[in-house]
Amino acid sequence: MRILIHGSEMAAATAAAALSWVGHRVAWMPHAAADWSTLSASGWLASEPQLLAHLEEGLEEGSLRLLTPSSEGIFEDPVECLWLSLSPEQRVDAAAFAEQAAGWLAEEAVLVNNSTFPVGETELLEARLGAGCRAVALADMLEEGRAWETFTRPSRWLLGCDDDGAEHRVRELLRAFNRRREVFQRMPRRAAELTKLAINGMLATRISYMNEIAGLADSLGVDVEHVRQGMGADSRIGYEYLYPGCGFGGPNFSRDLMRLADVQSASGRHSALLDQVLDINEHKKETLFRKLWAHFHGRLDGRTVAIWGAAFKPGTARIDHAPVLTLLRSLWAQGVRVRLHDPAAIPAVLAEVGEHPLLEVFEGDPLEPCEGADALMLVTEWKTYWNPDWSRLADRLGERLLLDGRNIYDPRHVAACGLHYRGIGRRADP
Repeated sequence: MRILIHGSEMAAATAAAALSWVGHRVAWMPHAAADWSTLSASGWLASEPQLLAHLEEGLEEGSLRLLTPSSEGIFEDPVECLWLSLSPEQRVDAAAFAEQAAGWLAEEAVLVNNSTFPVGETELLEARLGAGCRAVALADMLEEGRAWETFTRPSRWLLGCDDDGAEHRVRELLRAFNRRREVFQRMPRRAAELTKLAINGMLATRISYMNEIAGLADSLGVDVEHVRQGMGADSRIGYEYLYPGCGFGGPNFSRDLMRLADVQSASGRHSALLDQVLDINEHKKETLFRKLWAHFHGRLDGRTVAIWGAAFKPGTARIDHAPVLTLLRSLWAQGVRVRLHDPAAIPAVLAEVGEHPLLEVFEGDPLEPCEGADALMLVTEWKTYWNPDWSRLADRLGERLLLDGRNIYDPRHVAACGLHYRGIGRRADP
């Protein structure tokens, strides 16, 4: 099929790479806010496994073409699929582009709205197309750090579609990724748009609830890991997204929650629950700072802290809404010097905060920033941090304090190595 993709989101880049990889003729026009030169140099694209390599392969073989707004002649024949993967802030641009592209489309072309827009937006986009064209909502279900895998080997496609012919065309478009088993779940467009937001709202609620339980466990002297295991063993609850931590971030998760809150407000139904979920998450981003404050009784000026992990999750170079940003601001406000290590996100941190006088960054040996530090904070659970040389780590930390923001360590083992352990709802001393 002849496909025109518009957008600079991870979903746009992944769709361009994957669809051209399986034989479609793809033209990709990144959004003006981030053109190809910007994207190709970005840390997040380079850190996504296989993605950049497949993009370059498609460009080299000619199955993928890059376009700019001034490009002329998309294809010799009309476009059969218009694929939009834009950020919520680019909704007006999406409508304008759909109107502009209407003249390039075949008579029964399909518009795939792969953007997270307000409920009902797919219908409005369809109104800007020709009479025979149809628009469908295809929820963006990609996972940062494994975007290629989740697109090419999906567990499901959530398709919002009100027309059987449009469904047939989308199935043909994605046939190469639907061979192992049936992965399409079709529902009306508005239902699919709301479902996408509702899924992330539920996941965020589970995380925030578990963080509240972890805080209560701290107050009662209970190890929250026992509580988590007991809750997860209940078949009505399960173990997924029951891990307490120091807050979640990311360009999609946080944004989708705010979008769901906006949808609630626009419908005249204020959501006190969503407000609480968002407030709890922002509060949890400071939890490691508060534990540091409590341990040193507020005497933090002049101290040095090592931090492991800046990315909002392992496997990505992004720091959008990441807990480390809140943590850095809190530490610097108290005169704390920070020695920060991350295997991928250091350029993004420097781009965000600049060359701060209280910041030193590291990308090599994780133990190096611990030299001379009073305490270590684990913020992002990269695999390289899971099994450090405990004796060397203990020797490097002046006050032998480990603050585990993801509960990845065994408190008893850490304490046996001579360190004070403080996790989220867990603690142990030498």
